[in-house]
Amino acid sequence: MENSDVTDALDEAGRSFERSPENVEEGLDVEEAELVQLRRACRLLAAASRLLDDGYYTVVIESSFVAIERTIQFRLVHDGAMSASEVISSHRRLYQRGAEIGLYGDAFGERLAELWNQNRTKTYYRLGIATEAQAESMRELATQIHADLVGASRVKHECLC
Repeated sequence: MENSDVTDALDEAGRSFERSPENVEEGLDVEEAELVQLRRACRLLAAASRLLDDGYYTVVIESSFVAIERTIQFRLVHDGAMSASEVISSHRRLYQRGAEIGLYGDAFGERLAELWNQNRTKTYYRLGIATEAQAESMRELATQIHADLVGASRVKHECLC
């Protein structure tokens, strides 16, 4: 990149991750990996609600899918079905793992995977334009899944929602 402002910004961004943490985001400064996933999901849901009010439907849909996945990941780690360092890069595989440990049935996991496959990609890559109704329904789905999975855990008091 020839624009020095951009390369300077890239350099500064890299340095910002190398410095000692200051002014960290409240609520996410927990030691347990499962709680980091839980609280990230909480923040994604809060952000989705705010962005929905501002009409940012594409981001609400994206945040809702990620909140669902962080919540499932929280339960996988919490229930000992996944190590904190394990990475599941396939969205479908993550939904399947949730079904395998009984967080929900196989059919529900498959429906989540299909919802992601058919709609998240379409919205994200602008093959379709996000609507308010889609954003609202995705946020509601993410909120309901989060409440159900967190409510059935031993650490529901750690939720920031």
